[in-house]
Amino acid sequence: MKNRNFPGHDQRIMSELMRTAGHGISRRDVLRGMAAGTVLAATAGGLMTGASSAFAETPQRGGRIKVASATSSTADTLDPAKGGNYTDYCRHFMFYSGLTTLDDTLVSQMSLAESFDTDDAQSWVVKLRGDVVFHDGQPFTSADVVYSLNRHKDPQTASKAFSVAQQIEEVRAAGPHEVHIRLVSPNADLPAILATSHFLIVRDGTTDFSLANGTGPFECAEFLPGVRSVGVRNDSYWKPGQPYLDEIEFFAIPDEAARINALLAGDVDLINPVNPRSIPRILDSANASVMESPTGGYTNLVMRDALGPVQNPDFVLAMKHLLDREQIHRVAFRGFGVLANDQPIAPSHRFYFDGLPQREFDPDKAKYHLERSGMGGSPIPLVASEAATGSVDMAQLLQLSAQEIGLRLELKRMPADGYWSNHWMKHPLGFGNIGARPTADLLFSLFYKSDASNNESGWQNEQFDQLLVAARGETDDAKRKQMYADMQVLIHEHGGIGIPQFNSSIDGHSAKLRGLSPHPLGGLMGYMFAEHVWLEA
Repeated sequence: MKNRNFPGHDQRIMSELMRTAGHGISRRDVLRGMAAGTVLAATAGGLMTGASSAFAETPQRGGRIKVASATSSTADTLDPAKGGNYTDYCRHFMFYSGLTTLDDTLVSQMSLAESFDTDDAQSWVVKLRGDVVFHDGQPFTSADVVYSLNRHKDPQTASKAFSVAQQIEEVRAAGPHEVHIRLVSPNADLPAILATSHFLIVRDGTTDFSLANGTGPFECAEFLPGVRSVGVRNDSYWKPGQPYLDEIEFFAIPDEAARINALLAGDVDLINPVNPRSIPRILDSANASVMESPTGGYTNLVMRDALGPVQNPDFVLAMKHLLDREQIHRVAFRGFGVLANDQPIAPSHRFYFDGLPQREFDPDKAKYHLERSGMGGSPIPLVASEAATGSVDMAQLLQLSAQEIGLRLELKRMPADGYWSNHWMKHPLGFGNIGARPTADLLFSLFYKSDASNNESGWQNEQFDQLLVAARGETDDAKRKQMYADMQVLIHEHGGIGIPQFNSSIDGHSAKLRGLSPHPLGGLMGYMFAEHVWLEA
């Protein structure tokens, strides 16, 4: 059966429901929900636009699948702390488990933890499962949690979550299966933050990540950075009956056409991403189908250095006014996704600020700011790649718009292979591709905080940083929402990022692959497909 989850009336209704869902949940309700093992997220319910019929079927055990992503490089890693893109995240969820996990409504569910208890959202008591073993047969204990969380705070680890981990003041064991966490200041989002891939749990003292030793659904049988990973079923997995598959081979096919061809030929069973222009071709096949996952992720124009917000704010404004969002939505993304407004919080999110006037495509304003910037003379390289979904089409449209105002943009198309390690954030004008994050705080902390390692444009704003900390600990939901609104205004007006739309992630899969369902964090079931999918006989 085809899983044709196309945008339309139902999705618009769901978006409206999500925007209004959850209002009136009190601080006490949130904390009580955490203590019971579930965070009562106000974003719950909404982005499931057509789950697979596999939910009505009994999963079958056995079989092997091949999965192809779009990007890989020699920087691929088995260290969750250093994961840099969605291929790393998928690999890490295959081999490791976290204290919590995020379900398909972005509600935190317990995983290696049995409970998270707190009275003030600053001091937390975490009770751990006692029936878990690592792939090497060693028991999982509180020492593993203490080590895994603390290593993010050490600059030598080079953790991608370094700035987020600075919120943690102390992590200590209070017994073999109990951990106490104290934060620098209150953060009610802690269980959701610890569900992300960077905070997956590794064995106490681990420094060698040539292979993975985790507690995840698959054991690492082979890992060749930039080539492939092979996972085999973990027969000691702590979730009874899972995983269903015997083996998963995971690798990259950077070229999108080749990726589609491999799926249609039956050489691979699951691929991501699929460009919307390729959907009709897949749906014409009797052996393959597609699944759309609407997300809060986005492909963004990144302006840095001499073209960025610190040195040249007028150039930034010129480029933002050159983004023809309607055209980008229609041409680059074939109508999939939702228009954006240079603010990184999606309209479906409870903290989205809808009071910002939509920034329009305005060549006259763009020309005015370009002349003020002094950058209208020499050609300017614009770096794009298929690795950043839709960025090549976006760059071509932007190039045409720039010609109208006398700006010469030279499109530099880079291969998907190695793009994130070799080109992302390394050119004055290029593109990023930011996946959805479970909380507004995490998104802001990772990509917009002044000292964040992934602050793409190098934008620094003291007021933003102060609001970030204040909102994190604010117990009044209305006040917190206003702070997040102010932060979105600052990014919209002063940040060095242009965000034309929020993307949908589209997977292509064999008609025999079952168990797939959309997830708001992104494709491949929010990177967590491995333990859920199975093959129909």
